[in-house]
Amino acid sequence: MPDRVEHLALLLDLDGTLVDSEPVHRQMYVDWFTARGWPVNPGQLARFTGRRAEDVFASDSGPWTGQDPVALLREAVAYFPADALPLAMPGASALVASARHARPIALVTSAGVPWVARCLGEVLGVLDAFDVIVTNADVQFGKPHPEGYALACTRLDVLAADCLAVEDSPAGITSAREAGVGTVVGITSTFTAAELSAAGAHRVVAGLDEVSALLR
Repeated sequence: MPDRVEHLALLLDLDGTLVDSEPVHRQMYVDWFTARGWPVNPGQLARFTGRRAEDVFASDSGPWTGQDPVALLREAVAYFPADALPLAMPGASALVASARHARPIALVTSAGVPWVARCLGEVLGVLDAFDVIVTNADVQFGKPHPEGYALACTRLDVLAADCLAVEDSPAGITSAREAGVGTVVGITSTFTAAELSAAGAHRVVAGLDEVSALLR
């Protein structure tokens, strides 16, 4: 794939891509698992990264099997610090600010509306920069299902093949690839380059500054 490709739209994940929030989310699950007396297995915890927790509870086997996914989610989020704010990923605000003048931008996230508003508004200061925001409330099926990315492309009125998506998790990369996104870039903030490539990333980068270079 050439270093630079013409892209009509930019599709961005939030957690682990624009904000460094995965550590606090993972700690929430560690604390909740511990309180429930469940073994804390790193591989099992990784299933939640990039996905809606209720989808994991409903579809993946684990100590939660057979229990109400909605009730489990409500119980788990009680362990999330109410005042927690993540740090911005290096280059996140600059990427959004520079890209918005050249092409439409969409956010495609497994997070809910309040968290999105806090991250984009309080942390990054780019809430008004997005033409489209797709949250967990907008889709029936969360990542790795392609619905979120397909919906973003529909709302932007662009072909998925003409877009570039940036994701930090295998679930997100699978979602974008299956939606037909033309260039899917994995950022190694959460998973290794090998894991992101195995999930189908067309390119793997270490930071968002490399994404900016691809868009120039």
